[in-house]
Amino acid sequence: MVLYTRRISMTMKVWSELSVHRDSVDNNANTPFEFTEANMMRIAALIQNYPVGAQKAAVGACLDIVQRQMGWIPISAMHKVAEILSMPRMRVYEWVSFYTMNKRHFRGQFHIQVCTTTPCMLRGAEEILDAVEQSCCCCAGGLSADGMFGVDIVECQGACVNAPMFVVNDDYYEDVDASDVYNIIQTLRCGGIPPPGPQNGRFAAEPLCGLTSLCGPPPPPGHGLQDALMGMPTCPGSGR
Repeated sequence: MVLYTRRISMTMKVWSELSVHRDSVDNNANTPFEFTEANMMRIAALIQNYPVGAQKAAVGACLDIVQRQMGWIPISAMHKVAEILSMPRMRVYEWVSFYTMNKRHFRGQFHIQVCTTTPCMLRGAEEILDAVEQSCCCCAGGLSADGMFGVDIVECQGACVNAPMFVVNDDYYEDVDASDVYNIIQTLRCGGIPPPGPQNGRFAAEPLCGLTSLCGPPPPPGHGLQDALMGMPTCPGSGR
């Protein structure tokens, strides 16, 4: 029996970073940031979805646009979002610091998030994390020397039936083993885009043993009703 003694403590480090901001050379109120013209048009369209005075409801979408434009969200971009949406800066800080999908530091060209919640852990998340760290040449919580990969440990990604899995930017790679990890990372390193989804031949989340229910066509309307109910009128007193 192999006993793992890995220190799965990155969650505490991540939360500490998310709850406190400290100015740095590349992340302060003077860090240059302006939305592109195309993104300003997207934001204007988003704001139109909400009543006058309720434009702050678009804060999440605006921050996602920031992150897609820059790869992360500096505090100067938070100030810009607060200005555009006419909301206090503190409300933007609260949103960014609460949701772990918001990256307040550069996490590499490819941000790799390895799930270590119970289903993935039972299915071999330790081996997947080891393979990710080795193939990316950086430890969890760090960046590779070339800035291409950032690795983090995260909680449930909502794909428990396809455990173990990990996420690269927006793409889910499910039903993976160590060899899948090496192949995926190598493809990214060479400029390719590995096909996301299950890596073991499954289409989605169907049972590995094959379908065990819903194997035939659906029954017709009225299936299972008592015979006495089949001829009853649809509206009492209507005669129909």
